[in-house]
Amino acid sequence: MKFTKMQGCGNDYVYVNCLREKVDNPPELAIAVSDRHFGIGSDGLILIKASDKADFMMDMYNADGSSSAMCGNGIRCVAKYVYDYGLTKEKNISIETGAGIKYLTLAVEDGKVAEVTVDMGHPITRPALIPVKGEEERIIAKPIKVGGEEYKVTCVSMGNPHAVVFVEDTKKVEIEKTGPLFEHHEWFPERTNTEFIHVVDRKNIEMRVWERGSGETLACGTGACASVYACILNGLTEDEVKVKLLGGELTIRYDREKDLIFMTGPAVTVFDGELL
Repeated sequence: MKFTKMQGCGNDYVYVNCLREKVDNPPELAIAVSDRHFGIGSDGLILIKASDKADFMMDMYNADGSSSAMCGNGIRCVAKYVYDYGLTKEKNISIETGAGIKYLTLAVEDGKVAEVTVDMGHPITRPALIPVKGEEERIIAKPIKVGGEEYKVTCVSMGNPHAVVFVEDTKKVEIEKTGPLFEHHEWFPERTNTEFIHVVDRKNIEMRVWERGSGETLACGTGACASVYACILNGLTEDEVKVKLLGGELTIRYDREKDLIFMTGPAVTVFDGELL
């Protein structure tokens, strides 16, 4: 089976073109390829498939084999793959995901995709749809007890659940300890991704992320979108923000008129390979 390793801001996945290849057990394959000692090494597995609703379909699995509806960094790399490998000549494409159809604009340099802007859709704040337990219309800066400490959490879904927490210094967060406690907290029936955010100024934030099913990753596109929207809900930033992640930078813009979030960032091919 042929595969391609790709990354967006260090958020890396193994990509398989299922228009040509067949994957019988995606969860099992995701676990195998993600292992950084005995496998290829990745945050998960993404299958590129045909779609009867969009130009292509993205089928995503985390490093632990669990499925995920959406990945912002992952979908940019899908766009790069289908263009660079000749599956499309279009620079405006649609991709079906578990979180609906996403629309992408490709920036091409020397015949290859260098950057992608994704219409990430509407931010979701109703607790039942995130999902998170709560009777409020929106959960904004709500106190939560995690590991004996109190945090204030703002909850947003961008097709997958996010709990956004503001901290003074992201470097001091004991994420290996605190991340799993958030992920498996009773408030989150389907677990959650957790973003630890330091607001530098009204146009720049720093972010570390604990992704459900994968642990700490170098970047999370949906998490960056959720974090910027959480900043806006808390009155902390403007509507366009640079998000500095461990693996690079993303630009997130909220269109108030349309209630849509747009994400712009890089997509990089690391190498091609073959599983024997």
